[in-house]
Amino acid sequence: MTSFKERWEIKHNWQLIFPFLGILSLIYTAYLFSKNIIRSFIDRQENEILYYVIVAVGVILFFFIMLRFFLWCFKKLEGKWITNYRWEIIAIFLVFALTGTSSVRIARPLLEWFGFTRSIFPEAFFGGFLYWMIRIIIILPIYQILLIVFGTLLGQFKFFWAFEKKMLKRMHIIK
Repeated sequence: MTSFKERWEIKHNWQLIFPFLGILSLIYTAYLFSKNIIRSFIDRQENEILYYVIVAVGVILFFFIMLRFFLWCFKKLEGKWITNYRWEIIAIFLVFALTGTSSVRIARPLLEWFGFTRSIFPEAFFGGFLYWMIRIIIILPIYQILLIVFGTLLGQFKFFWAFEKKMLKRMHIIK
């Protein structure tokens, strides 16, 4: 445990929450990938034991693939993102994951509240395209707000405030 704390520059035990949450979210994502892919090939009702065995193998496989990918991302972004400690990069990844998922989840009910559903756009008139363009336009401001909210909740307000300003400058919204 000492070498783990040294590697991630963890000075206090409360900071262990970020690697723990990172591993939990990685396992959950691996489970969702595995379950959704396996469901396409095997009917759970017919071969329940085989289904769960293959899903478990898929979880292990996806977990290690994603773990290697994210550790590679840490190495690439460690010099680019200015943080005080390595564990903060995990917190930043968690903020991006929470923000992306939440903004997509919030967009559909918000669009429905405004009266935009896929059924009001005729398919012959680029209905799917138009619906998704409106949805993306709605998601963008939600994403920006949630990025600051989740960044603040996970103690990374300074990083995400600078990130927001940089993004808005690139979009030519602010100077």
